[in-house]
Amino acid sequence: MDSLDRLLPLTDALLRRVDAMLEWGGAPAGHEVWHQIRRVRLLPGDAVQTVAALRPAELHEAARRLRRESHAYAGIAASLPGPGPWSGPAADAYDRTRQRLAKHISGTDRSLDERLAASATLAERLAEWMSTTRSATAAALVEILTSIESVRLSGEEPDPHSLPDTMAAAEAATVVLRAVADAYDAGQDLLFETSKLKQPLTL
Repeated sequence: MDSLDRLLPLTDALLRRVDAMLEWGGAPAGHEVWHQIRRVRLLPGDAVQTVAALRPAELHEAARRLRRESHAYAGIAASLPGPGPWSGPAADAYDRTRQRLAKHISGTDRSLDERLAASATLAERLAEWMSTTRSATAAALVEILTSIESVRLSGEEPDPHSLPDTMAAAEAATVVLRAVADAYDAGQDLLFETSKLKQPLTL
């Protein structure tokens, strides 16, 4: 359990009020919250839940398994037996096939062990990004919990027709959505790395 997990129960009611205010009262024209909503395409409550669903520990474990598999493939390639005392055209054909298979398994930048290693590296980077995103979102939640907007929205039921109430909701929403949007922008390069790993390997 990290800081985001601990903060979720404390901010659930506040985020639901913020979402309701945005749905029923909107926000002042030209307020930054509209830009952040366009970036995230979610209301603050849903955006926070989306981040909360990120599980970096599972990706770290996947990366460790991929590393082990990569090392195993390298061992398999090294263990393919040569022709030994066998000689002649059939032995030469076998050895060429063995060497080609060994290179496919290990030893080049397009071999199976390198692909597994690259996948492990990507998984590690994704896990780090998830952890950073969760931390940034938690920091945003702390910011709105300790804000004057939180005090206003946590009292009596806010009025969607009240400008001070709608402004308070818009300000709180902006803090959360900006943190989530910035984090997801930072992850765009990782999506590009994922697309490169989709290219098939040929024997």
